[in-house]
Formats: sequence, C-alpha cells, structure tokens
Amino acid sequence: MATNKSSDLSIDEARRVVLHAQGFHGVRSTKPVSRRKLSDSIQRLGVLQIDSVNILARAHTLPTFSRIGHYRENDLFDLAYSDRHRALFEYWGHAASLLPLDLYPLLRWRMTRAEQGTGIYTGLARFGRERAELIQQVRREITDRGPLSAAELTLSNNRSGGWWGWSDGKTALEWLFWAGIVTTATRRSTFERVYDLTQRVLPPAVLNAKAPDECESHRQLVGRSAIALGVATESCIRDYYRLAAKETRVAIGELTDAGELIRVQVDGWRKPAFMHHTNKVPRSGSGKNAAALLAPFDPLIWHRDRAEFLFGAQIRLEIYTPAEKRKYGYYVLPFLLGDRVVARVDLKADRQNETLCVLATHAESGVAPKTFVSELAKELNLLAHWLGLPKVQVTQKGNAARALRAEIGQSR
Repeated sequence: MATNKSSDLSIDEARRVVLHAQGFHGVRSTKPVSRRKLSDSIQRLGVLQIDSVNILARAHTLPTFSRIGHYRENDLFDLAYSDRHRALFEYWGHAASLLPLDLYPLLRWRMTRAEQGTGIYTGLARFGRERAELIQQVRREITDRGPLSAAELTLSNNRSGGWWGWSDGKTALEWLFWAGIVTTATRRSTFERVYDLTQRVLPPAVLNAKAPDECESHRQLVGRSAIALGVATESCIRDYYRLAAKETRVAIGELTDAGELIRVQVDGWRKPAFMHHTNKVPRSGSGKNAAALLAPFDPLIWHRDRAEFLFGAQIRLEIYTPAEKRKYGYYVLPFLLGDRVVARVDLKADRQNETLCVLATHAESGVAPKTFVSELAKELNLLAHWLGLPKVQVTQKGNAARALRAEIGQSR
C-alpha cells in the first residue's frame, strides 16, 4: 500500500491546478476544430449537464466552446446521437447529462438501483411500483415499433397527476430511462427526446463491457471527478456525479490510502481537499491568459462555495427567481479573465434579428470595467460568430454597460 501523502497549496496554486484540469489552458480557436478535439475536451470534463433553456444556447453546448473555442454543433450532435460517431450517451450523471461511453459500465449500479426503486425521485419510484403493467406495455411498444417520443406512444396520454404534469406514457419512459432499459436514441430539432431500447442504441462493446462492482465503480467515478476538478473537497467530488456521502467518503479513503489521491490543504480553505496524483501544479503564470464566458451550468462553477472561494464571485442561478427579484438577470454568464471572475453578462440570442443581445453587464465588486471590457468584447464577438449572429447589441443596464458598449462599437 502506498504512503498516505499530504501537501499544502496556496490559493494561487489551487486555481492553476483547477483551471488546467478543467481545460482552460489551451489556445481557443476562431475556426471550427476537429471532431476529435471536441471529443477530447468532453472526455477531459467527463460530463456535460443538459438543460432545455435555449435563450442563448443549450447548456451542454457551451462548456466546450468556453474551453476550445469554435466547433461545429453538428459534431457534438454526432458524438451524442450518431450511430457512426457516437461517443456519448445520456443518463443521470450530474443531473441529466451527456457522458462519455466509457462511463456506462460505471453507472450500471445506479440503473440497477433505479429498477429497484432506490436512488430516484420518490414519485417516480412509487409510479414504478404501482404502474408496473403500464411500464411493461410502454417497453413492448418501444420494442415493437422502434424509436419513439413520448407523444408518439399509442397508449392513453392521461396526466398522471403531480409528477411534473407528465403523461403516464412519459413517466413510464422516464422510469425505463432511469433503469437503463431505454436511452435517448436522438433529439428532435425541438429538443424532444426520442427513446429506444438501450441495446439497440449503444455499441455492443459498451453494452458487453463487464461492469465493476459498486465499490469499484464508486472508486473510479471518484477518481474521474478528482481528475476533472483538479483540487476539490469531499463534497465537491461527491457532487460531480451526484454520489452518496458515505460511499464517496469510503472511496476517497481507499484511493488516498492507495496513493491515487493526495490530501491537500489549500490556504484559506477550512476543509481538507484532494488532488489526483496525475494532476500537477502548473508553473506560475499558467492560466493567466484565460478568457471565457461560463455557462450557468458549467462544471467549473457547479459547486458555488468552491467557485466563490477560488474565483472571487458569489454565483447564484436566477433563472428560477421572479424577474423583479433578480440581481443580474435571467441567463447570466460569469466572465473568467485570467484566474478570476471579473464580470457577468445577461445574454440572449435574438435569432430572428441575428443579434447577440447583452441585456446587462456587471463588473464584480472592486473591479474596474476598463480592466476587462476589451477582452469581454472579444469574447462576445467570438461567441456571436460561433452562434451565427452578425451583430452584438449592448443595453445600458449594469455598472459596466457603458464601457462595454463603447468597446463593442470600436471592435466591430
């Protein structure tokens, strides 16, 4: 057994490790990158959270843009849903997610538990117990007819009551999805999910791969989380793939004893953190040239307390906050410059008028707009180009809006 090592990191060192691990160290492209480079970026992250809000772009499309720059969205679609190029699958990772195919065997335990009514929403578990016959009916229909959306099922679409207002058929499909019996075959242009039997969707090599036992699966998921996060506390590691506290704690202990994880104390952090032995502290100055807009569901800022400590900004989702109570806006993207979050912008893609709308621009406390508006303007122009929007329009809302508006006018 390896010696249990420990190490101390300054906050600057911790930031460098995190930014490098998350992929914010390379040169971002202004021209479409290869599908391989896109795939490598997703593999590094290990998960892309899916969200249906499309006021700017789908949530799962933005993190890779923030790290590698311009890529073809069709390439991401192919990686997720094409039989020929499929490298990802949909399942519950960090919430609803796109995940690399090599994680499928590591999540079989979650599917087995779901089929037993464990680890899923209470209402869905109850539906599984009480409506088993209907679930099997839906399964047979998918088997016989092939890929179907919930709306295409022939059974009654009566609402099932309080379960998110879903139809009985949709609820049955979601139960089957949790259990790993069906998966997402593709997505329609409306983002509607089309389901099919998992055995007809995923490659045979993935389906036939031997699934490790639960303990080994947790160790590997914890290891993947630690690699992707760079430096993280136990709660951050647990949150990456939404693992249980006890199982995460055991896995961290075993990996630390084996020398795969190194216990670190970050200056100013109250809780101990962990770093995978393959993650290194980049040289001083690494990451200082990073400039990226971070989607509200970007893995870098999932754990809000960690993001605040590392990057100096208190980040909270306001999508579900009543409009009159929002401080920064509806779909707000923090702007990472160097190793700090210096501003945040509320963005909207007005596709009809071919315009990227900056609805509000706020500098972080103590940060002068003149120190970042030039880089922010470049980033907004790059984003607009990637989205196919020729124009960027900045409103006067926010303490940095005037400076940004002037800079955008000069840069275009």
